[in-house]
Amino acid sequence: MTSFELIGADGKRIKGDRIDGAVRQILFITGFLSKRWGNKSKSLAQWCQEQGWGFCCYDVRGFGDSEGQFTDYTLSDWIADAHVVLDSIKTGPPVTIIGNSLGSWIGWLVAQEFEIVEELILIAPAFNMMGERAKTISRERLHDWHTAGWMPWDEDQLHRDWPLSWKWVEESEQYWAKTFEVVRHVKTTILHGLDDQVIAPDGSRRFANELVRRHPGFPLDLRLIPGDHRLSGPDHLELFRRLVTKQE
Repeated sequence: MTSFELIGADGKRIKGDRIDGAVRQILFITGFLSKRWGNKSKSLAQWCQEQGWGFCCYDVRGFGDSEGQFTDYTLSDWIADAHVVLDSIKTGPPVTIIGNSLGSWIGWLVAQEFEIVEELILIAPAFNMMGERAKTISRERLHDWHTAGWMPWDEDQLHRDWPLSWKWVEESEQYWAKTFEVVRHVKTTILHGLDDQVIAPDGSRRFANELVRRHPGFPLDLRLIPGDHRLSGPDHLELFRRLVTKQE
């Protein structure tokens, strides 16, 4: 395992870790407010190492070990971070991006621009995450968010210390509006639990329907699976392994 530091557009360091390997490399993009080393990434890194494959994960600027203040960054900055990381590994073997939640949507967006990305596996993708959030909160809270300019996702312990600017909503809607405009036919698998209470599976259904409507023949495999399905257990990890090694 090798640690790395890359420089973002503002001069702040993006910190991550990678394992060199042959044949294939996995880039894991975390979900919202998730650090690069959790149960999923640790299991995936160990498995990639056993296969002799490359693995890479990183923290976005403003969070985890990377530099910067959280409130200084928005969706476009985190997409830019993914660009920087992908650019650093583009001379290696072909890349499979594994995205989790918001990381899935970021993975989808950057895969359209990097020929080295040959496959996407999107876990409970949070397409248009902040735009969808703005549709679910009360009119009063929405007004406060818009006028004050800052608001936590909600008031629970996990989110209340991480206020989001209204720019997150604006950018989310802007990226969503052009999500289907320029599309590379990258093999894509979506895994989403039917009982997911955090990111509703209807979002994956709508995405899949619109993608296939606009781009017939796109290599998409939508798997709506009973349960929550966040790759937290050995059965879920085994499903992922079969997908990546094309044994299923």
